[in-house]
Amino acid sequence: MLRAFLRTEAGSTTVLLAATVLALLWANSPWGDTYEAFWHTTTGISFGDAQFTLDLRHWVNDGLMTVFFFLIGLEVSYEVRLGQLRDRRLIAVPAVAALGGMLVPAGLYLLLNWGGPGAGGWGVPIATDTAFVLGLLAVAGARCPDPLRAFLLTLAIVDDVLAIIIIAIFYTAELSVVALITAALLLAAIMTLRWLKIWRAPAYIVLGFALWVATLESGIHPTLVGIALGILVFVYAPTDHKLLLAGEAVQEFTVEPTARAARAAALRVQRAVSVNERLQLRLHPWSSYVIVPVFALANAGVRLDGETLRAAATSPIAIGVAAGLLLGKFVGISLGTWLPLRFGWGVLPGNLVWGQLLGGAAVSGIGFTVALFIVELAFEDPALHDQAKIGILAGSLLSAALGWLIFRLAWDRGGVCAPPEAEPAEDLPTTLAVPVGPGDHVRGPAKAKITIVEYGDFECPYCGRLQPILEEVLRKNPDVRLVFRHFPLRTLHPRAAPSAIVAEAAADQGRFWEMHDILYDNQRYLTDADLEHYATELGVEPWSDVARHVARIGVDEASGRDGGVRGTPTLFLNGVRYEGGHDLDSITRAVEELRLPA
Repeated sequence: MLRAFLRTEAGSTTVLLAATVLALLWANSPWGDTYEAFWHTTTGISFGDAQFTLDLRHWVNDGLMTVFFFLIGLEVSYEVRLGQLRDRRLIAVPAVAALGGMLVPAGLYLLLNWGGPGAGGWGVPIATDTAFVLGLLAVAGARCPDPLRAFLLTLAIVDDVLAIIIIAIFYTAELSVVALITAALLLAAIMTLRWLKIWRAPAYIVLGFALWVATLESGIHPTLVGIALGILVFVYAPTDHKLLLAGEAVQEFTVEPTARAARAAALRVQRAVSVNERLQLRLHPWSSYVIVPVFALANAGVRLDGETLRAAATSPIAIGVAAGLLLGKFVGISLGTWLPLRFGWGVLPGNLVWGQLLGGAAVSGIGFTVALFIVELAFEDPALHDQAKIGILAGSLLSAALGWLIFRLAWDRGGVCAPPEAEPAEDLPTTLAVPVGPGDHVRGPAKAKITIVEYGDFECPYCGRLQPILEEVLRKNPDVRLVFRHFPLRTLHPRAAPSAIVAEAAADQGRFWEMHDILYDNQRYLTDADLEHYATELGVEPWSDVARHVARIGVDEASGRDGGVRGTPTLFLNGVRYEGGHDLDSITRAVEELRLPA
């Protein structure tokens, strides 16, 4: 589910970008006056003498975008019940980061606009555009691992929910009590149908549309309806019974491939999957490739002539929005990530390092869809509209550039995880401080001609990439052995130390290398529950002698520090620090050079 979502959102980025460029070209063309005229065209529905009309922009912003927020509600519901949001420790860090990424930009904006005509636009720089962010991460490729995408997706979900709450509370001009009561009754009717387990789509469609109209008339923005209905859609994991029935139906079709059997098999397979997941599968392409691009086309057009740009260059609104997205998001998300990790409130979803997290914080300043959405609610003056939109464009472009730069710098450090304090001024030793002894974990022949000593961290992504390379070196070179020593980077990887403890518990049973391989194969899943599960599979008691295991790990760490180890992975070949690349060809050449006569 998560991979399908990421693939759809990232793939739609090109379409969204094209719609944005088209809107800008249209607004700045010789026919620029037709841009606003077109989107202010009124259209509607009539029932006898009753009429319900909106202009095209409001049909897009209040109507189509409700589907966009309905999908957010579906995703929230799925992730909370079946996805990664079930683990409260995994929610804590991105949730606090999302909160920081809203408070700091809003505060920075208000600092520049307090008491001025643009004060009401403080909500513009608070939201992150998921599609653009995930699209940029897809372009960045290997610099942005799956755990970072998962972290930012969780952050974006929390960000969207908070943005909707802010829209409902702070950007509602006036309320109609009668319409609000009607909306509440319609929502109660939908919840009653759900409680009675009546799953007739026409009933939900009719009630949902009526709820949308009532909410729109009440003064509350109808996108709140979208996310509420999405959360209410039933989601469940396929039961064994439903899977069995589906399997039997498919088997019957293979025996008797008739139209009746095909229809029965399709229905059984479909019913095994929850309505939530089916709706996501059907609606995501429409949202990603149609609704959000049309929204961008309707809202991103702003005239960029000399007069408008000069006004924006000195406008506290444009500067506040751009600064909120570029600096506010970066500082707020970075601080919001550091605080829960520092105080142990939660853990990261995988083997992330600070370079990747800071890059993710920077690109989260790409605020577009919801930012443009709030511009329409916050300002009535067209000139203020234009200034805010220019701030969004400038802040988003600068945030994308800053994120790309951070990812590039983090990647070019050479594929080694190291905390900020890991670059001392003094010259580091280049030889192994403590020779390989009986207490070491050794893989390979005891009398091997060449010994590779690795100081590693089970949560380090670079260590994870190195493992299959070292295995290949051992496979091709029978005279090479590998020694693993622990060097958990606690400030970067909060799950590294517990993982090392479990590995030592497995070593007590003679199963260190089995646990070593399991941990590196499952670097994204190193919570206490995950570690206990792996230990159970190997018949190991993970926390049986923690004090002794911590002391054993400490011995490895001390030997590493004495040998000049400051990051992971660090390799020593026959007692000398290896300075080459961590790829198969480079390590193989280094091994072959050791075989040459001195």
